[in-house]
Amino acid sequence: MKTKDLKKALRKKKKEEKLSFLSTGSTLLNLACTGKPYCGFAKGRYYFIVGDSASGKTFLSLTCLAEASINSNFDNYRFIYDNSEGGAMMDIKRFFGKRVWKRMEAPSSNKGEDVFSSTIEEFYYHIDDALHYGKPFIYILDSMDSLSSQSEADKFEEHKTAYRKGKSAAGSYTDGKAKINSANLRRIISSLKKEGQSILIIINQTRDNIGFGFERKSRSGGHALRFYATIELWSSVRRRVSKTVKGKKRQLGIECLIEIKKNRITGRERKLTIPIYHSFGIDDIGSCINYLTEEGHWKTQGNKIIVPEFEFRGSKERLIRYVDEYEMERDLRDMVGDVWNEIEESCRVKRKRRYE
Repeated sequence: MKTKDLKKALRKKKKEEKLSFLSTGSTLLNLACTGKPYCGFAKGRYYFIVGDSASGKTFLSLTCLAEASINSNFDNYRFIYDNSEGGAMMDIKRFFGKRVWKRMEAPSSNKGEDVFSSTIEEFYYHIDDALHYGKPFIYILDSMDSLSSQSEADKFEEHKTAYRKGKSAAGSYTDGKAKINSANLRRIISSLKKEGQSILIIINQTRDNIGFGFERKSRSGGHALRFYATIELWSSVRRRVSKTVKGKKRQLGIECLIEIKKNRITGRERKLTIPIYHSFGIDDIGSCINYLTEEGHWKTQGNKIIVPEFEFRGSKERLIRYVDEYEMERDLRDMVGDVWNEIEESCRVKRKRRYE
């Protein structure tokens, strides 16, 4: 194949890939999910984000909406944010743009008021409504932990009535979410795959695993949440990022440690770190620079980074400004993708194929 035809074929392939995927807004997370710097979550699938408190779960999921808002392949999509937890009170317009702010909607409304899921049953009714609406969507449930269930409410009323009568009620409180998820998630996943366009993201909170076992953290909701997920990722705070201002250390944000614990796309479990700033959000450029220096692709001398590709030599902050000013973001992401896949190729077991 001639070079010109090869380049044309590669461009066509990349375009087709982008049609089928949504970027997460993080080059490293995209690579950890798919091995491609611009492709994160495949359409027609469900994704499971588990994490510690204040570890960036909501930021990660809402950044997906921001990426969809600047991708013409998602122009006709509904942005459904089921804020059942009521915890995300950040400035949507500032962090994720006017387009997200205008397009983001609750799963339902009543007399002009937003209606969010309060029970696990309501969540499944809402997403079933969205699937029958006839328009593709990105649906974010924030979070599974905040949902109650009808069985839990019934048990509460039973105990309350018995208490008022001076009696005791049999049984203990259980929300029954594991059973409900097992019964309903399978049907939702089947519908998502058949429709082939929409994306479901479920957020869940970690819990300290008190008792026996190797895992320090656990989460609620049952096995179905993991079993049916295309990708399951866990987030935690690696460290807090701070800066000394007027003689005192001030927190700027966090370094979010992400662990891919299940991946149906590549089968690979990977770890990565993404800076998230309170005043800015996900620092994709900063994380790309960190990756290239940590992997030894770029050399450092003191606090200076040597970048032969950009003919640059200077501090990290100057390099970030350089990339911003000269709009080198795509070059940087492509470079990270090349290094990432070079490492992946080096880790591949190279033997004669057993099956042709």
